[in-house]
Amino acid sequence: MFRSIRAAVITALCIAFSASFDPATAQDRRVPSSPAELRMSYAPIVQRVQPAVVNVYAAKVVQNRNPLLDDPIFRRFFGVPGQQPEQMQRSLGSGVIVDASGLVVTNVHVIEGADQVKVSLADKREFEAEILLKDPRTDLAVLRLKDTKEKFPTLDFTNSDELLVGDVVLAIGNPFGVGQTVTHGIISALARTQVGITDYQFFIQTDAAINPGNSGGALVDMSGKLAGINTAIYSRSGGSQGIGFAIPANMVRVVVASAKGGGKAVKRPWLGAKLQAVTPEIAESLGLRSPTGALVASVVSSSPAAKAGLKSSDLIIGIDGQTVDDPNAFDYRFATRPLGGTAQIDVQRGGKQVKLTVALETAPDTGRNELVVTARSPFQGAKVSSITPAVADELHLDADTEGVVITDLGGDSAAANVGFQKGDIILAVNNQKISKTGDLEKAASERPRVWRITLVRGGQQINVTLGG
Repeated sequence: MFRSIRAAVITALCIAFSASFDPATAQDRRVPSSPAELRMSYAPIVQRVQPAVVNVYAAKVVQNRNPLLDDPIFRRFFGVPGQQPEQMQRSLGSGVIVDASGLVVTNVHVIEGADQVKVSLADKREFEAEILLKDPRTDLAVLRLKDTKEKFPTLDFTNSDELLVGDVVLAIGNPFGVGQTVTHGIISALARTQVGITDYQFFIQTDAAINPGNSGGALVDMSGKLAGINTAIYSRSGGSQGIGFAIPANMVRVVVASAKGGGKAVKRPWLGAKLQAVTPEIAESLGLRSPTGALVASVVSSSPAAKAGLKSSDLIIGIDGQTVDDPNAFDYRFATRPLGGTAQIDVQRGGKQVKLTVALETAPDTGRNELVVTARSPFQGAKVSSITPAVADELHLDADTEGVVITDLGGDSAAANVGFQKGDIILAVNNQKISKTGDLEKAASERPRVWRITLVRGGQQINVTLGG
C-alpha cells in the first residue's frame, strides 16, 4: 500500500514538473527580439500632447492690513494711516489649449480674484490672457491669449462617457512650479459623486500623481485626447497619495462651447424638479433591490419636468440609455445634454418602467433684478437677486422660495465682514417683509439704531440683531 501511494506521488510530481517546462508556456515569456521592443514608451503621446498644455500664472494686489486697525481704541488714539501697504499675491496652475485661436481652459480656483493672468507655453513664450468665462459651478474657466493671431496646438476632446476603470491615462501639468511634468496611472473609478468640490459631483478618479500646481492641467487617454481637467487631490500631507480627481471632458466641452458662443455664463438645461437620494429605508419601502436612482421629491409647475409628465415619487433610473445611480449623476448627465433637443428619461413608477421625453431648455430668468447694495448698512457690498427659477436652480433652492438671495459678496465688504454668506435668503429687515431687491435697497437706506434681520441659511431660519 505504501509503495503504491509513493509511486502515485512521484508520478504526480513528474507530471507537474514537466508541465512547468511546457514549451507552450515558455513561449509566453521570452527575451525581447529587437531594440524596438525595449523602447516601448508613452513618448509619442507626450510629444503630441505637451505643446497644448500650458502654465497659468495669476496675480492680484492685496492690502497687507494691520489687525490693530480693527481696534477702535487704537484707531481713536493713533488714527488710521492714509496709505495701506500693498502686497502682490500669486498663484500657479496649469491649463489646456482647446482652440487654435488661443482659448485655454483651466480651473476657476487658479485665477479667482486675479488682476493679471499670464500663460506660459511649452516653448517658454509668455502671453497675457483675458478671462472670457468663469463657471464656479464646475470650477472651470476659459481664457483667451491676448495680442496674437497665430494658430496654437490644441487637444481634442474624447467622449468621457466611454472611459473605463483600468484605462491608462497621463496627467500633464506644472506641480509645485517645477516645470511641465508628466505622470501616468490608470482610471481608478468613474462617476465619483461624494467629493464635495463643485456643484456637479461627477469626477474621474485616477492614481496618476497629481500635486499642487497640476490644477487645470490635462488628463489624457492613450489616443492623446483630453479625458478631463485635473482639479483636486485627496491628501493628508498636501502631496499626491494616489487619489486625484478630474472634471470629465464632456462637461469641459459644454463650458468651452459657451465661451466660444460669447456667453458670460454657461447655459444648461433645466429640469424643474427637486431630486433626493434613495436611502436604504426608501429603497425598502419602494421594494428596490438596492438604494440607487434619483427620487423625485417635487415638480415645478409648467417646467420641462411637469410638461413631460414627471411626478412626485417617480424614481429616475436612467437618461438616454445611461444608468443613474443618484441625483448627482443625473445632474451631470442632464447638464451635459445640448440645449434645444430632448432627453429620454427612464422612470420607475408603481413597479413599472416608464419612458418620458423631456425638452432641453433653460430656466426662466426674467425678474432677477440684481443689484449691489451701496447704502451704509450691514448689507453694504452684497450683490442680491430676486429668486427666479434660474437663480433657484443655480443655488439649489426650492423654486417657490420667497425673499431675496445674496448671490455674491465683495471680499472686504461690510456684508462679508458682518458674516453674511452667498446663498443667504433675506426674509425681513426690522419687521419689513423683503419680497424683491427694491425692498432690501429701501430697508438698507434707513439708519435705525438696531438692525433686526430674519434670514434663511441651509434651510434654517435665523434671527439676527446687529447694532446700527
